[in-house]
Amino acid sequence: MTTPSTLSRREALRRLGAVSAAGALPLPALTFAQGKYPDQPVKLIVALPAGGSVDMIARTLGQKLATAWGQPWIVDNRAGGSGQIGMPVVARAPADGYTLTVSPASFLTTNKSVFKKLSYDPETDFTPISRLVNQPMVLVVKDPQKYPNVAAVIAAARAASGAITYASSGDGSPQHLAGLLFETRTKTRLLHVPYRGGALAINDTIGGQVDLMFAVMPEAVPYVKSGRLHALAVMSPTRSPTLPQVPTMAEAGLADVNLSAWMALLAPAKTPRPIVDQLNRAVATAFDSETRAKLSETGIEVATSTPEELRQLIEHDIKLHAELVKAAGLVPQ
Repeated sequence: MTTPSTLSRREALRRLGAVSAAGALPLPALTFAQGKYPDQPVKLIVALPAGGSVDMIARTLGQKLATAWGQPWIVDNRAGGSGQIGMPVVARAPADGYTLTVSPASFLTTNKSVFKKLSYDPETDFTPISRLVNQPMVLVVKDPQKYPNVAAVIAAARAASGAITYASSGDGSPQHLAGLLFETRTKTRLLHVPYRGGALAINDTIGGQVDLMFAVMPEAVPYVKSGRLHALAVMSPTRSPTLPQVPTMAEAGLADVNLSAWMALLAPAKTPRPIVDQLNRAVATAFDSETRAKLSETGIEVATSTPEELRQLIEHDIKLHAELVKAAGLVPQ
C-alpha cells in the first residue's frame, strides 16, 4: 500500500529529477579556465542507491559540469554498509581528479562514532572540495494545541521526563542526532523511537503514534504545507526560504541548536591543489539561481564552501556527533 510518506518522497524526488534534467541544458554563463583538466570522463561515486536525494544532487552537479567542460561525468552508485563500500573506492583511487564522491554528512562524521572500525578514514583519506547543499532539520508536531511552540515542548519534557516521544529513521541518523542535541541543550530527556527509514517515522508522526520529530526538511515540507504537520522551529542559524514563517531555534529561545544533513564533494587525499581549486570554482558556478530555486522548493538549500571551510565543518561535526552518540549510550558496532 502506498503511504502519504511514500508519495511525498516520490514527489520530492520527481522535483529533484527535474533539476537534474535541467542540468542538461546549455550553460553559457558557466565559464572558467579549464587548463588540461579534465581531458577524460570523471567518475562520481555515490555510496548510496540511485534515486535518493544524494544521488540526485550528484547527477545535477555531474550534468552541469559535463555541459560546461565537454567531458562525461559518470555517477557510479556503490551502495551498502553505510558508506563502507563506496567511500573506500574513492579513498584508494588515484589522486588525479577523475574519481570523486558526493557524500552525505553522516559518512564523514557520524560513522566515526558508530562503527568500531571503518574501511576508510574521513579525515585523512579525502581532500575536501566543497560543501554542496544543506538539508536543515525542522521540529514538527502533529498536535499544535498540545505543543504550540518550542517552549511548550520543553515544559512538557521537564514535567514528564522520558515520556515525550520522538521518531527517527534509526539510531545514529540525522533525526536521532537532532533529538540528542535538543536534549543536551535543553537538559531534558525525550523517548527516542527509531524506525527503519524516514518515511515510516514521519508517517507515525502524522498519525500521532509519536509526539514529534526532528525531520529532514525535504521529508517534512509537503506535510507542513498541507497542514498535516506543524513546524515549530528550524535547526539552522537563519530561517529557511522554504518555510519562511517558521522561526529558528534561536528565535524560539534556544541558542546553538543547529544541525543539518549536508552533502559535500570530495576527492582522494593528496589531489593537486590546482584541480581542487578548479573544481571548487566550478561547483559554485554550477549551482546557478535557477537550480537554487528548484532545489529550494524541496527544502534543500545550496550552501557551497571553500575546501578549508568544509574541512573545518567535518572536524567540528565529528566531535559534536561523538559527544551526542556518547551521551545517548550508543555502543559502536
